[in-house]
Order: sequence, then structure tokens, then C-alpha cells
Amino acid sequence: QVQLVESGGGLVQPGGSLRLSCEASGFIISINTMRWYRQPPGKQRELVAGITGGGTVNYADSVKGRFTVSSDNAKNTLLLQMNSLKPEDSAVYVCNFRDIATPTRYYGGDYWGKGTLVTVSS
Repeated sequence: QVQLVESGGGLVQPGGSLRLSCEASGFIISINTMRWYRQPPGKQRELVAGITGGGTVNYADSVKGRFTVSSDNAKNTLLLQMNSLKPEDSAVYVCNFRDIATPTRYYGGDYWGKGTLVTVSS
């Protein structure tokens, strides 16, 4: 079973930066799509940013120009560099990997981490 573990969350002042990581366990050959979602307190989960195996990226309008999504395929890791953070960016950030291929098995569908809390406050 593939497991995803996020790290990098914490408390930061408005205007500050954080870098989130999401690492998948095991030896992975390919991943179709990797995404970051977030869920603010009392609100629904929303897509923040995504990257395909081919390198195509997309962002929510609210984070364009401030957040950068990337992947380190050698380390099975999804990254999210968050700059110019605002209080409204406060949320639990969760990573999602879809359709994962390993040398011995194909994991079709969505796999989720447990999330990391980001709090932007002075």
C-alpha cells in the first residue's frame, strides 16, 4: 500500500513563506497526477495546485503568483512553495496522488495524505 506523508506546515506571519512536502513510500515508477488541496476551518476542501507526470501545472486563482508546485520524482516527493502568505491561506493542506505505478503493482485511483496544518497569523 502506498502511503503519503506531508510535512512543513506551521505558524507563519502574514507575508511569510512555508514549503510543504509530501513524500510517497516505496519505489514508484510513475504517478499520473499529484495535487495539493486545502481545507480551511469550517469550509470545504479546495484544490490549490497540481502537477501531472508530464510536468503540466495548474493553480487555483487565489494562489497564482504566490505558490509554486513542483515534484522531485527521484524522491517520490511533491512540493509546494508558498510565499506572500495571507491569513486566508490558513488551512489543513493535504496531498493527493492519482494512479501510481510501482514495479510490482498498479495503484489506480486517489491516495491521500493525512494533512499538515498551516496557520497564517500575526
